[in-house]
Amino acid sequence: MTKSKDARVTTALVCTICTSKEAGNKSSGISRYTTRKNRRNTPTRLESKKFCVCCHKHTYHKELKK
Repeated sequence: MTKSKDARVTTALVCTICTSKEAGNKSSGISRYTTRKNRRNTPTRLESKKFCVCCHKHTYHKELKK
């Protein structure tokens, strides 16, 4: 039987540039990645530099609020 309070959780990383664009700019969407993190070792939010398909460049992706 698995524990309900598992140490590893699945989180979503979302592009910081795509979410901050105004409605006037034509945005093709929001880039999202999924990853797993250990809740005990990293209690803070993750931030990684990944390739954004919408912006066509490497940008910072932050963990999405739940």
